[in-house]
Amino acid sequence: MNFFRSTFAQNLFFIGIFSLAAVFIAGQFVPLFLQIAEWLSVFFGAAVLIDLLMLYARPEPILAERISPVKLSNGDTNTLHINLQSQFPFNVTVEILDELPEQLQIRNFRMLTNLAALSSRTLEYSIRPCERGEYHFGNINIFCSGPIGIFQRRIKVPAKQMIPSYPSFIQMHKYELIAASNRLTDAGIKKIRKVGHQLEFDQIREYVRGDDYRTINWNATARKSDLMVNQYQDEKSQQVYCVLDAGRAMKMPFDDLTLLDYSVNASLVLSNIALMKYDKAGLLTYSNKIRSFMQADRKPGQIIRVMEHLYNLETGFEEPDMGLLYAHIHRRISQRSLIILFTNFESLAAADRQLAFLKKIARRHLLAVVIFENTEVKSLTSTDVVDTEGIYIKAIAEKFIFEKRRIAVELRNYGIHSTITEPAGLTVAALNKYLEFKALGMI
Repeated sequence: MNFFRSTFAQNLFFIGIFSLAAVFIAGQFVPLFLQIAEWLSVFFGAAVLIDLLMLYARPEPILAERISPVKLSNGDTNTLHINLQSQFPFNVTVEILDELPEQLQIRNFRMLTNLAALSSRTLEYSIRPCERGEYHFGNINIFCSGPIGIFQRRIKVPAKQMIPSYPSFIQMHKYELIAASNRLTDAGIKKIRKVGHQLEFDQIREYVRGDDYRTINWNATARKSDLMVNQYQDEKSQQVYCVLDAGRAMKMPFDDLTLLDYSVNASLVLSNIALMKYDKAGLLTYSNKIRSFMQADRKPGQIIRVMEHLYNLETGFEEPDMGLLYAHIHRRISQRSLIILFTNFESLAAADRQLAFLKKIARRHLLAVVIFENTEVKSLTSTDVVDTEGIYIKAIAEKFIFEKRRIAVELRNYGIHSTITEPAGLTVAALNKYLEFKALGMI
């Protein structure tokens, strides 16, 4: 036998069976009940038979197809669709159970809808992957019931597929569009006044709101009868390297993503903006060994190569070797470059152990170290304390925050730039640092 439409339908079915049996038994003593039981049994049997025939008369009563993106954007909301095409000549109620990848840990997923006779419908749902890698989707299970609604028919649609989850290209395109429309301040990017005029002429274009009035070209304005401005471009072909620590400290999770995931997404956005600014983007990842190295360049397809390098990068439990990192940078990066190091120091002692190597890197390159702020520890400092234990916890949390500030001060004392940021604000913080260096002519 097949599935009932619901637990209620199942209970109603068995109640009908027991009630019919009771009426038959009563009919042995009262003939009128026997006649009623015969009519009820005919009606009940006919309803069951008609319901089964309506549901199973067609071999493929509902066609389904999953419409999914070619790749998923890690840490973002990704939309998928399921197209349904009903071959039933009557209205049906449909329940969809899509077999989602195990990484999502969604065990109560279902969608309910009604399909009119010979009609189609597209259902939409969203997922948020929090890991990079392969996401394997299973089959689409459809449970449909007809107008009578006693039974449900299960239809299994083969739909197995693998969709890779890449670093956040949705975030990359978002900042790319904002930068192209000159609206970076809307995303929290600071507008820094450029020092001097170290720019070269690019083109004459129409004035848009926010342009510097000092760049107005009055001769072109007179000819066009409209405000025209000179557009300048920054000095080109500077090397920008994103260096990612893939050691154990970067495995710390915040909002379902690890610090490494935030760093990967920020590196992709920063590399793309650097290429838009005509700079060269490069990449270096390390832990107790050099994981990967990509020479800074701006040839076509460079951002795709950056994405592929970041796709399979995972954290381990190894202690990162900063000495090895310095040796590799010294050997492979000869030209003075901007190096943005994504790492995590939880204590001043941990930073002091690596300070000697950071100073050596900063002698030859413009080094900026990203320090992550522990938002969970920070939240403890704003809680009200009611007992001695709470006082101790709050004092320790404030000590951790104070040490983060001391690390930043210590780095600045040796000419190493640093920024302290929450994981969620990493992309904006990294872009601010890069644009600040560009505006000040430091690279």
